[in-house]
Amino acid sequence: MAKRISLEEGEKRKLNKEGIRKLLGIFRFVWPYRKTFILGLVALGLSSGTLLSFPFFAGKLLDVAQGKGDFILTSINQIALALIGILAIQSVFSFLRVYTFTIVSEKSLADLRLAVYSKIIWLPMSFFDSRRVGELTSRITSDVGTLQDTFTFTLAELLRQLLILLIGIPLIFILTPKLTIFMLLTFPVLVLSALFFGKFIRKLSKKTQDQLASANVIVEETLQSIAVVKSFTNELFEVGRYKKSLSEVVKTAIHASKYRGLFISFTIVALFGGIVAVSWYGAYLLQNGQSTVGELFSFILYTSFIGGSIAGLGDIYSSLQRSIGASERVLEILDQQDESNDAKKLLKLKGKVEFKEVSFTYPTRTDFEVLKSISLQVEAGEKIALVGPSGSGKSTIVSLLMRYYPLNVGEIHVDGKSISDYNLTDFRSNIGIVPQEVILFGGSIRENIAYGKSVATEAEIEAAARQANAWEFIESFPEKLDTLVGDRGVKLSGGQKQRIAIARAILKDPSILILDEATSSLDSKSEHLVQEALEKLMENRTTIVIAHRLSTIRKVDKIFVIKDGQIAESGSHQELNNQNNGIYRNLLELQMEPK
Repeated sequence: MAKRISLEEGEKRKLNKEGIRKLLGIFRFVWPYRKTFILGLVALGLSSGTLLSFPFFAGKLLDVAQGKGDFILTSINQIALALIGILAIQSVFSFLRVYTFTIVSEKSLADLRLAVYSKIIWLPMSFFDSRRVGELTSRITSDVGTLQDTFTFTLAELLRQLLILLIGIPLIFILTPKLTIFMLLTFPVLVLSALFFGKFIRKLSKKTQDQLASANVIVEETLQSIAVVKSFTNELFEVGRYKKSLSEVVKTAIHASKYRGLFISFTIVALFGGIVAVSWYGAYLLQNGQSTVGELFSFILYTSFIGGSIAGLGDIYSSLQRSIGASERVLEILDQQDESNDAKKLLKLKGKVEFKEVSFTYPTRTDFEVLKSISLQVEAGEKIALVGPSGSGKSTIVSLLMRYYPLNVGEIHVDGKSISDYNLTDFRSNIGIVPQEVILFGGSIRENIAYGKSVATEAEIEAAARQANAWEFIESFPEKLDTLVGDRGVKLSGGQKQRIAIARAILKDPSILILDEATSSLDSKSEHLVQEALEKLMENRTTIVIAHRLSTIRKVDKIFVIKDGQIAESGSHQELNNQNNGIYRNLLELQMEPK
């Protein structure tokens, strides 16, 4: 996992037509702030244009000081004041450019983050089956962060460098044509050499990063499974494995450093050799009266600007490649079909549920049929239980009722109408779940209970807590309802978390209630309190109980025994218990339950 993310975050894409199209697709988030963006572009153009006049005036300063040249400003004081004015004007435009681009980038990227998060929240469960949380978090953090660099820095720098090149190169051709031609004769050799060496060194650097990522995977795996490492006393083995991986990193890095050193040495010799050659030719022209000191000085400043721009384009190109990769991954999420809808929340179901010849295969496991022609009926207000071995399809039945996945074969009706005909949000608002593993949010007890009804009053929250047998322990805390439960509810016991979940379900007031092994991992006292709360919650509601502990379902109206994706047996507790060699009866005997 660590390797996948570390490589993916720095992943580059080719800067081709398709890549640019995808990057421009992100710019729709800039459109609402287009006026500010255009102002920033104007400021950028004026800033670059003003700065490019600086070398020209600086050269004229030297010429006027030597009594040469025919210029509108006739004294060095006037030219010096003009230079200060140029810097002052340029600084104002630079400030405007930075300020406007920051406004646009921060607002547009906040919109982008919100759009990505909103899209993820509304995506169906099938999407999450094939994605990891770390990967999705990386989309909002790393990928959008990469695009932020593009909007705030890379884009502005690209435009600035291009303007300097487009304006600066014609200027030096006009001012010093001979020197410019001479310089350009040496330029291709430097560029081609740099490109060749640079590409080779990047490959070696990428190999080093890949190997380092592999080493980090070892660290992540061992720390996540530290109990297993210690139980098998494999500390020395893991240290040796990590050491071997690190030695490969060091070996590749040292190998790469040889070529990096050669490249740096070549660059220094070639670059300064080029400077010496151009300086020599400039001095030759100056000596022969074919150029002035001011023109030579202007040329040097202009070539410094142009050289800096060319050098900067390499980093900008790499940044754009990373941005294209990031935009592809972000757009991949934004282009997904989601479950968003215009909910009215006025629907109130009675709770009659009917499965008609339902067969189902998970999208990620198409070779395995989980449910095979399941048919069952639950009357409004009736309580049924689903029992059977793990993997038989009990949870899948509930997932399909919740519309987490589209049906492959068959139909599910609620109150005589296909569930696909209901507004999804309105439909789910009629279903409440108390899961086996309760996951609470890291806020207060009040916030977690009110999650069942966001507009609940203090009195409603307290009443729900009392009905769930949770008020006694809540009242014992100094902060009462304002007590923070910690990340995923770690500050509460299992029984306390279950009762918070029940209070949340009570507040939601669902027509259909799903209990997924709600008391399986509790001690006797907690189980009694939770079971008592559940009985209050189940009153006058259609209830579907998923159970392994058969002692908790004796009072339900009907029990469906699921085996290999089919209903193997159905009936009341007493009816199923009376079947000789029946699956349910055998399960009871295995759990040593009295008949």
